[in-house]
Amino acid sequence: MKFEDDDPARRAVLPYPMELGGQKFDLVEVKQQKDVMLNVARMYAQQEYDRIMEMVGVLQKQAADLKRRLDITDMVHAAEYKFQVYHGQTYWLARDTSRNVTILQHLGPNDWSSGAPAEYDYIAEVKWLGDHTWVEVPAKT
Repeated sequence: MKFEDDDPARRAVLPYPMELGGQKFDLVEVKQQKDVMLNVARMYAQQEYDRIMEMVGVLQKQAADLKRRLDITDMVHAAEYKFQVYHGQTYWLARDTSRNVTILQHLGPNDWSSGAPAEYDYIAEVKWLGDHTWVEVPAKT
């Protein structure tokens, strides 16, 4: 039996043959089709999961950096200093072990002509930002 359909474009897109001698097709087992669909779904879901976890890693790093910035700000505000600080300038946080206090000063461990005082334990080089927070300056290499 031949089904009459004069539209050749329709014949090209049908998922089954319309005439004798047409393209052969076999039934697909439902279990096999489900396995393929499940594997494809898992692959795309894993890609999306990996992308989200990468973003989570970036956010965790940003949160840790912000926490460190707040900790440095707290240490500077608790430190002793007797000079005017200016935005954008760098200073040094140090622990004066002889007096058991944290101090803020202009000179770093390598800025002393005769070497840094033995009672100073340097914590970090810090910079005052425009938002009134302090950030640790990365070590120069």
